[in-house]
Amino acid sequence: MKEILKKVRKYEIEIRKFLNNSNQGNYSSVFKGTGLDFDDLRPYQYGDDYRAINWNITAKENKTFINTYKEEKEQSVFFILDVSNSQNIGNNKKNKLNISKEICSVLTLSAIRTNSQVGLICYSDKKELFINSKKGNSHGFHLINKLYNLKPTSLKTDLNMMIKYSMKVIKKKSLVIIISDLLEKKFMKSIKSINNKHDLIVLHLYDEIEKKIPKLGLIQLEENESKYKKWINTSSSKFQDLIKKTYSINPEKIKKEMHKIGITFLSINTKKNYVKDLIKLFKYRKLKR
Repeated sequence: MKEILKKVRKYEIEIRKFLNNSNQGNYSSVFKGTGLDFDDLRPYQYGDDYRAINWNITAKENKTFINTYKEEKEQSVFFILDVSNSQNIGNNKKNKLNISKEICSVLTLSAIRTNSQVGLICYSDKKELFINSKKGNSHGFHLINKLYNLKPTSLKTDLNMMIKYSMKVIKKKSLVIIISDLLEKKFMKSIKSINNKHDLIVLHLYDEIEKKIPKLGLIQLEENESKYKKWINTSSSKFQDLIKKTYSINPEKIKKEMHKIGITFLSINTKKNYVKDLIKLFKYRKLKR
């Protein structure tokens, strides 16, 4: 655990130094603008965030009204981590799950440093771990320790159920950071629902090996989540087409779709230096504010 903390501290310091010593962004910008309490109502003006529209009042009046908010002293940040078995693709140190844990830990240290409250939800096709949001270094280290010692009880994944559960347990408006490989096809409806309630960041992790299974002829393959084994002709066009269809996520298309509804989206290649990607995240969040 000491080696893990040493590594994530190093990355957190690297990001902080780069941002604070350049014009590339602001270290705390990724955690600003969250944790808002309802304050009052006012008429809608051009350029206002449509997510703030109070539809109940608008339906009763001839004008469109939006909710106004006052910022809380303590921000709330929740990480929602996909820990299903599809995240184990890649080599042991660089697989999607380990990189997800590292990114979650680095951003946890960053959030704690800005005096934010931090919470964690780990999910497969059911809740695997829930830690309510608190602030302070001891809580941050407790969260990281629990995350790295977690052994999921299910191999399957259900991104929609993960989001529904999160909406039930995250009570106040928060910055929510989802970290997943997004291999489920139909998740945008759930994503939109949680985005209407919270300020949302989606980090999509992928491994290039998923898309490039070599033509090895007839071999026995094991489905990662169900552990079902089957003999497959990997050289067949039918199998190669299935692989392309299964891992046909288009990050740019998803990014455009999410940006349209105000979601920050970042796609991260587990084989590359994700610190540079996190710096991009801080830069974008500054511009968004």
